[in-house]
Amino acid sequence: MYSIRWQPKLITLAAIYIGLGGCAQVADVMGYDTQTLNASAAKSYSQMMSQAKFEGVIETNTPVARRVRAVFQRLVPYANAANQTGVPFDWQLNVIRSDEPNAFAMPGGKMVVYTGIVKRLNLSDDEIAAIVGHEMTHALQEHSKKAAGQQILTSTALEIGSTALQSKTGVSADRAGLYKDILNQYGLTLPFSRHQENQADAGGLQLMAQAGYDPNGAITVWEKMNKVFGKNSSTSLLSTHPSNDARITALKKMLPEVLPVYEQARQNNITRQKPNVRERYSGANNVRKNTDKKKNRS
Repeated sequence: MYSIRWQPKLITLAAIYIGLGGCAQVADVMGYDTQTLNASAAKSYSQMMSQAKFEGVIETNTPVARRVRAVFQRLVPYANAANQTGVPFDWQLNVIRSDEPNAFAMPGGKMVVYTGIVKRLNLSDDEIAAIVGHEMTHALQEHSKKAAGQQILTSTALEIGSTALQSKTGVSADRAGLYKDILNQYGLTLPFSRHQENQADAGGLQLMAQAGYDPNGAITVWEKMNKVFGKNSSTSLLSTHPSNDARITALKKMLPEVLPVYEQARQNNITRQKPNVRERYSGANNVRKNTDKKKNRS
């Protein structure tokens, strides 16, 4: 996940964690089951977008916003097909004007992409699909649910100064405070594990390939990040495991599995766009027949 992350101080609730069997189970017990968490996230997302709309930072008809939303809409059907949570997602995406190179997905498919990630990395549509698909997979795998459980097992005293956040993101102090509270609530300020990041990379590759986006775009995204931000940079975008180089290596190993999916999707798209040759000639013959009939009648 590409998001703002701060590491909280761990507290000693290991016995509870072991007894319940993991963060997801902790979340369930504490009222963070999938349906409840998704509904809560939808409400919080609405608050965030209301604040962003009030400040005039939601982009809708700009070139960046149109491109991101077009990619998102192509991925949604495949994300729905991949949903194994037992609860349908109401996917929504908004593009926020900010220099922060960031994107995130909340439980239930509520997503944000900052313009900074598209502009600063000069992303192609394939690369946008890699980022959106990655974030979609985090939501589908309910990594935020597991993070919410981790939040319960860790100190909730995650204090982040709104001024510091404002300097990092370019958003107002009011919005920074709102975002801080909401992102903390859903564990989106915690780093995902190496395993979860690998899951999101793999799932994102599959989604983008199914939608007809070149999976190589997922590799070039990280190569651009290396070039623009530096390897293993401390910037929020790159603060998670695995490192950029390790991620690129892992993605390259996944390519043989997803490239045939991409090629098939691309061929299917070409076939849909081409007119049927038989129907075309049949139509032409019908025109000639009708013309002949008119001539005969005359």
